Amino acid sequence: MVRTGPVRPGPWQAVESMDDTTHRRFNPLTGRWVLVSPGRVRRPWHGGRETAATPPAVAYDPACHLCPGNERAGGARNPDYRGTYVFTNDFPALRPAESDPAPPGADPGGLLRSAPAHGTCRVVCFGPHHGRGLVDMSSYEVRAVVDTWAAQEAELSERWRWVQVFENRGTAMGASNPHPHGQIWACDALPDEAAAEDTHQREHFARSGSSLLLDYLRTETRAAERIVLDDSDWLVVVPFWAVWPFETLLLPRRPVQRLADLDRAQRDSLADVLGRLLAGYDALFDHPFPFSMGWHGAPGPHPAGATSRPTGSRRPAEGVWQLHAHFYPPLLRSPTIRKHLVGYEMLAEPARDLTPEDAAGRLRAVMADAWDGEATLPGGLEAVPAAPLRIRPS
Repeated sequence: MVRTGPVRPGPWQAVESMDDTTHRRFNPLTGRWVLVSPGRVRRPWHGGRETAATPPAVAYDPACHLCPGNERAGGARNPDYRGTYVFTNDFPALRPAESDPAPPGADPGGLLRSAPAHGTCRVVCFGPHHGRGLVDMSSYEVRAVVDTWAAQEAELSERWRWVQVFENRGTAMGASNPHPHGQIWACDALPDEAAAEDTHQREHFARSGSSLLLDYLRTETRAAERIVLDDSDWLVVVPFWAVWPFETLLLPRRPVQRLADLDRAQRDSLADVLGRLLAGYDALFDHPFPFSMGWHGAPGPHPAGATSRPTGSRRPAEGVWQLHAHFYPPLLRSPTIRKHLVGYEMLAEPARDLTPEDAAGRLRAVMADAWDGEATLPGGLEAVPAAPLRIRPS
């Protein structure tokens, strides 16, 4: 991609037309509240600061456990892959064992409850180049990553209850290896966040007969206050209930329950929207933006080849679940000052200083200048046409 000079946000102590009213906002997707205190964004900062140094980008690092041909930490050797590459994590948080002894310390029927946890964990290398993440890749290459996510989700959801596709970008978000990659954890139970979303989407659908998130999308489209990117297939907003300063929610405009249900046009446009959004994040402070992002889709298991699109229908009906992606970036004022969830937020409820409307405006201001709309590659590199690799559970 080609980046041009970003439009920088104004000084934090001189934000115009800011609403200083302290209030709480409700998240209908999880049933939780967030405290909004806009006036606190003006307070001086004398706290800790992150390291803003960015290591030089290299195509290949002989010490990297994820680069093509290198030995991984677990002892296996990567193939000389040319496109996306998926492998079972050498140090998985979840294992697919069929039976485990009862966890220690359990008190059946009492207050000390526990349960076995089974699953599998995979690593998705976005490409062979050590220094180029999704924001640096062509739309063609990002589309290959989207296809890999969808294929992995389709395969894993045949067996597992929940499939979590996610990426931690940057050391500030705990990334243990700088090679651009994401992860997929699949498990036999519905995790807390997914369970909360499942409950509230089902309750909304039972009341209204329509999708909670599609109703929300229509509401945001009418309001036009928190929209960051408006595409014919996708909408990106800073949610009304956002906790993180520049948190965004990515939604398909048409009913879609899972990544595997996306059609070709939606996948193409998603590759473009991801590039534009990530370029905008990086342009906000003229620095690579750390974040955790992840996809939430309808829980499984799903029969092989299952789709939410009715037979003979060109447009699926609205269902309980609507596919969506959350982006949670921690930066607040600069590349070195981040948002911390501490004190009141750990003991009572989350709080934010910057209003979602202000955050959306700042992101919109940098989007146009951060992305030229062309699928160009840096440094004269050429895209390598390669089908995403798929593996079976180990």
